Amino acid sequence: MRRTTGTLTVLALVAVTGAGAVVGARWLVEEVRPDRCLVQVGDTTVRLSPEQTANAATIAAVSVARQLPPRAATVAMATAIQESKLRNLRYGDADSQGLFQQRPSQGWGSVEEVTDPVHATGSFYDALVRVPGWETGVVTEVAQEVQRSAFPEAYADHEQEGRVLASVLTGQEGARTLMTCRLADDGRGDPAGLVDGLAAQFGPVVALEEEPGSEPGQRPPGTGTVTVRASTGDPATAWAVATWAVAHADARGVAGVTVGDRRWQRDRSDLEWAVVEEARPATEVVVELG
Repeated sequence: MRRTTGTLTVLALVAVTGAGAVVGARWLVEEVRPDRCLVQVGDTTVRLSPEQTANAATIAAVSVARQLPPRAATVAMATAIQESKLRNLRYGDADSQGLFQQRPSQGWGSVEEVTDPVHATGSFYDALVRVPGWETGVVTEVAQEVQRSAFPEAYADHEQEGRVLASVLTGQEGARTLMTCRLADDGRGDPAGLVDGLAAQFGPVVALEEEPGSEPGQRPPGTGTVTVRASTGDPATAWAVATWAVAHADARGVAGVTVGDRRWQRDRSDLEWAVVEEARPATEVVVELG
């Protein structure tokens, strides 16, 4: 109900202020929507929509799957924030499209490939690791070597945001700093989509087990539990999976995520993870749907 009221308010504002306000209508709708995700490290707070958060988590997941250092995700995040504001755009300068505004005419792949976040992120990392000294070089300079942008200095504007998102979404912060989301509407769970997404983005670093219920047909459609274990034995991988599940909760209908002694619940009104009495193994994540 709150979402409907907010949308009507925006439409009324647009009607009153005339045609010139149409340009800002989408921004206004996003601002009054209750759906919001955020992460805070030190003095830096990053606020994102569920769409942006899911894309950021995908960028992090692909780096974890490739077992790249978090710095790779930092460079990729800063680049995607500058190029697309972490949105999978179907337009851009010349033939640029996707999260990284990659150009099919410049060899980045087909339109379908550059607008597939997983493929686009993989292509970015393929190019990144070929840059000499990328592990220690200045982030904006390394990003420019990959992108060849007309505005190379612009990546520096988003380096701190990139670092914050990369450290949390790759699991490096563990329970110290958690990304969380407030989602207004309960969505129907998508267990198959969740499992497919985890497998495609994290690859062999995770093992998946879907638990539909004790008897066939007992589970209502769109519900269930997926248990994810870090094949690497690294708790950071488990935290990366947990934050990924929260980041994709809007699209996949995730209702709850538990890792270690922390639990995120979709129906909580505050933007915090609860502390649970019985902690789960540090390398295991339980995702509840529907």
